[in-house]
Amino acid sequence: AAAGLSYVGAYVINTYKSYDNFLQDKYSLLPAVIIICVAVVMFIIGLIGCCATFRESRVGLGLFLAIILVIFIAEVSAFVLGFVYREKVKTDVQGTMRSVFEKYDGKNSESIVVDYLQEQLHCCGVKNYSDWTTTQWFNSTGNHSVPLSCCQQEAKNCTGHLDQPQEL
Repeated sequence: AAAGLSYVGAYVINTYKSYDNFLQDKYSLLPAVIIICVAVVMFIIGLIGCCATFRESRVGLGLFLAIILVIFIAEVSAFVLGFVYREKVKTDVQGTMRSVFEKYDGKNSESIVVDYLQEQLHCCGVKNYSDWTTTQWFNSTGNHSVPLSCCQQEAKNCTGHLDQPQEL
C-alpha cells in the first residue's frame, strides 16, 4: 500500500507541471506531498506491526493498535473536512480557471495550457462553451468564435463558431 501511495503522490506532482497555470496557489501540491508522507508513515507502521507480531510483543502490538486508531480518526476527520469545504474548493478553482481564460490570446503560455487542457479533457470553457463569450479573446477575434481546441476530435469542419454547438 505504501508503494502504491508513493506512486500516486509522485504521479500527481509530475502531472502538476502540465496544469500549474490553473493552480496558481503553490499549496495545491500539498495533497501530493501528504500522500507521500502518509506512504512513508504507513511503511514504518507496517514494520512496527510486523516486528511486534514476529516477537509476540504486547507493548509493540498495543503501540501498533494505538497508531492504527489515530490514523482512523485522522481519515474520518479528513473526509468530513473535505465534504464540508468541497464547494469552497470548487469555487476557488473555477475562479482561477476563469482568470486564466481571460488571459487567453492563442499564443502565450496560458493559452497553450488552456488548449492542452481542453483537448485532453474533451471540454470547452470552465462549465461549457458559453464561458468564452465573456473573454477578451472572444470579442477581439472579430468572428466571435471559441478556440479550435474546443472542437470535438471527430468534427472535421469545426470552425469554433457558436452557430455549430454540436461540434464543440
